Amino acid sequence: MSKQFTDNRAADILQILGHRSGVTVASIAQKLGVSERTIRNDIRQLNEDLGGSAEVEGSQGRYSLRIFDQEQYKSAFDKICNIDGAFGTPRGRQTYVFGELMRADAPLLTDELAYEMNVGRTTLISDLKKLREEIEPFGLSIVGKTSKGMILHGKELEIRTYVLENCFDALYSDYPLDRDIQELIQSELKKKAFEKQVGRQFQRYLLLMMDRFLTGHFIGTLTDAYYNLTANGEFFRVNDMIDKIGGILHVDFPVEEKIFTFLPIAGMRTPADLGSVQEMELDATIGPLSEKIMAQIKEELDISIDPRDFAEEFDYHLMFMLNRLRFKIRQPNSILEELKAKFPLAYEMSGIAARVIEKEQGLKVNQDERGHLASCFGVFIEENHLEQRRPFRIAVICGTGRVTARLISVQLKKIVDSQVQIKTMSDTAASPEILESFDVILSTVELPFKAPKPVIRIREIFDEKELKQKLEKARYWEQVDIPVLDDNQYIMSSLLDENKVFFFEKGRSYPDALEEMIEILADEGYIDEGFGDRLAEREEKGTMVFDNGVAIPHGIQTANDRMLLAMGIFEEPTTFKGHEVRIIFFMALPEQSDMDDTLMIRVYDELLEISRNTDMLEAISMTRNFQELLRVLYKK
Repeated sequence: MSKQFTDNRAADILQILGHRSGVTVASIAQKLGVSERTIRNDIRQLNEDLGGSAEVEGSQGRYSLRIFDQEQYKSAFDKICNIDGAFGTPRGRQTYVFGELMRADAPLLTDELAYEMNVGRTTLISDLKKLREEIEPFGLSIVGKTSKGMILHGKELEIRTYVLENCFDALYSDYPLDRDIQELIQSELKKKAFEKQVGRQFQRYLLLMMDRFLTGHFIGTLTDAYYNLTANGEFFRVNDMIDKIGGILHVDFPVEEKIFTFLPIAGMRTPADLGSVQEMELDATIGPLSEKIMAQIKEELDISIDPRDFAEEFDYHLMFMLNRLRFKIRQPNSILEELKAKFPLAYEMSGIAARVIEKEQGLKVNQDERGHLASCFGVFIEENHLEQRRPFRIAVICGTGRVTARLISVQLKKIVDSQVQIKTMSDTAASPEILESFDVILSTVELPFKAPKPVIRIREIFDEKELKQKLEKARYWEQVDIPVLDDNQYIMSSLLDENKVFFFEKGRSYPDALEEMIEILADEGYIDEGFGDRLAEREEKGTMVFDNGVAIPHGIQTANDRMLLAMGIFEEPTTFKGHEVRIIFFMALPEQSDMDDTLMIRVYDELLEISRNTDMLEAISMTRNFQELLRVLYKK
């Protein structure tokens, strides 16, 4: 419910570019809700305002912030962010008005507020309209008439939630706190090895609680869920600290205020060291909820996620996350878009987990929390990969001497991880028997025999990016028939051939198309006869149609131990259960296989990546034969 960006667009652009480089104008425009032309004009003005201390530079449509003088840039940045002081932007004025309203003991007049901020009445009325819209989702409202006075209406807890999410720094950056209280807080926090972010969040809640309580704004009675937190092992530390603060101030803080202050600890991010939170006993519902999430992922994706050493960590993550959702504690996720792009399968798993949580707990999982879940699943997937993978072995054959072979090895080490084993040898020492134990062969010469493993011809100086893609493809050589190790990025393209790609004319329905694919693939022996019935049963439980008109029907097949991928492309979109379908990615997974699941996860990632790429989907939809499809899938 909070606003990530302000009304100072120039400052917002610098904020975005300060966190990421190579950002497109389209991406910035989308985040700020303006046109691309507006952003380009803003960038031109920004470069003038930065006065040579820094520059927003563009290359091939992507922009980055280059800083040349740190001190001058800081001065220019402060000036850009604080144009005409706090009242120079709508955001600054709205924050001031909200602060005045939440502290007022009597109705406030519009004319008096406008006079204090030195702005026109019309300007303030416009700001009030925006403020009313922003606080409405928090259950707050500004009631009364501008001519007779206005008051802030709403529960104290919701007022505090709005402040924490939107304007705490502006209202409390210079909050006076006695030195002995500051020292007490720091001393108590040091007793527990909480991460810095938790400590900072705790102090924000504590300051806000003290200010509101000491000025007569009591939080009042809470729901039972809040009082249940008092049984938490860590609550007693907070209770003791606040009692000590109360002793210094000669006041007694009620339990409700202590519970409010405890919220950032109850909803913290799972720390790297679980030992610091293991006094916080896991809720009895967490274990069964975790099992239901894993079971649903298996049901929908046919992927088994085994947390193993991460089981306890994931359970604590769930407990803290449920507390954040239950008590409206926002935990922003600054890498959400990057997670979606780099770990599409993990993000899809987070969506499944979110549905289970909503069904079992009645809590809606927001996008920030879905991103945190995706991070957990990303760890599970990568760790399982590392455990399943045996060391990857590369043979380097060179016909021009040891120095050249070492030069190739030096370049190789830049693009492979430390687990990869590299062995150099001369062309005269190489033989099929020796090369049998390697996964891929790099050679500067033509081999005089048929190699038992895939061979990549290279020069002494090679394109590192191109070779890295070929090596990645070679990892799946035993599971996929890859005739040529080219630089096509998609492994999935190697699973396709003309017999597994179907083109459907106008008017074909999704069920008819799927039935035809199943019948032909079964006749060819790619899937067993009962596959269609199992797929239909699964479809009854929930649609397998994803966003952007992509369907990914999938199931277990018993015909062989190889994974099958087929595609169906509609000449024009069809509708199924209220969803548009234009491309079918058909997956049949082996019931039993000696291979690990790295190929399946890689293909899932590729399919989900394509399903979110509207340009790629449009290009695929336009193809009418297998060769045209391969050209689209060929991606350098």
